[in-house]
Amino acid sequence: MKFLHTADLHIGKKVFGQSLIEDQSYILDRIYEIALKEKVDAVVIAGDIYDRAIPPADAVCLLDDFLTRLSGAGIPVIAVSGNHDSAERVSFAGRILEKQGLHIAGGIQEPLKTVAMEDAYGTVSFVCMPFVRPAEAGAATSAQAVEEILGKQPMALAANRRNVLVTHFFVLGDGGEEPEISDSEMDARVGGLDAVPASLFGCFDYVALGHIHKPQHMGKGHVYYAGSPLKYSFSEAQWEKSVNIVELAEPGNVTVRKAPLIPLRDMRILRGKLQELMEPERIAAEGEKIGDYLQVTLTDREELIDPMGTLRSAYPNVLFIQMEKNMDNRGEGYVCCLPGRKKSTAQLFGEFYEMLKGEPLDEKRREIVEEAAEEAAG
Repeated sequence: MKFLHTADLHIGKKVFGQSLIEDQSYILDRIYEIALKEKVDAVVIAGDIYDRAIPPADAVCLLDDFLTRLSGAGIPVIAVSGNHDSAERVSFAGRILEKQGLHIAGGIQEPLKTVAMEDAYGTVSFVCMPFVRPAEAGAATSAQAVEEILGKQPMALAANRRNVLVTHFFVLGDGGEEPEISDSEMDARVGGLDAVPASLFGCFDYVALGHIHKPQHMGKGHVYYAGSPLKYSFSEAQWEKSVNIVELAEPGNVTVRKAPLIPLRDMRILRGKLQELMEPERIAAEGEKIGDYLQVTLTDREELIDPMGTLRSAYPNVLFIQMEKNMDNRGEGYVCCLPGRKKSTAQLFGEFYEMLKGEPLDEKRREIVEEAAEEAAG
């Protein structure tokens, strides 16, 4: 049995207001091509199919096209909802679509939705456990919810049957190690309430995880985050994206390898002075990468006029600019003290200006502020 494991498609996502639908269409084409090339028996999607509960129309159309092509190629799809999805919406018409090989578990059911597939070694059971919040499962923590849900399963997790779990949680390693996360997953856990130890999955031959965007292995068994197929924050700039190709032979024989995903546009970070970045030689060196999504850190100390407009004249997809001089003293030089002498409006503005700009208010600006403050006090 060979299947492709992916997750966290987040179809319909925007980054700094930029729609990624074209990029997502491109990467879903690549996933489809990999599925055909590898001759997989199934495609597994471990949650966060959409980026929000009510997805935009173009996101729905894109997913429809992707699933239709897989179905047309005779490749079954097994998917669960994630914390970004609406369980009811993603599972709409589920019983009808099963006849076409599309198996989507939107909400927790008892017993869990299980898809059985046969190969030369017998049966492989794909057990679908969608994301659920502890309160919704009547539990205090996600770990408790998962343990209780799996404990109620009447499924025969026998030694002669291979079992795959498809789920979407914040999973810890056997020693309590946390997965490496990005800025786009800072809300992936709340204290320790959302943490689920990988040790709860010991009865499964492979665990197909979603929720965390970096591909990584958790615990001692075959517990894997496939990661998102695209970078969704600049904190992911150095990560390589991929899908997992999983092969199950006889019970206990599991191999996992990565199939890399090359995006239509990468997400990168540039740093330097504005004039240096705008030099013709530097721009020419970018080549085909000129259209990548960029975060630019400018090292200029002087004031700049419309740096975003200037940069976008050469780099069309600059999404975010930050001034290094404003980062130098971030968190410094601004002290909030409730007691003590009351400060004047000009003094408060001066401190605020220095906090934002990383440099003190010059005399000319100070005079303007003091005059404006006096006029306002009238």
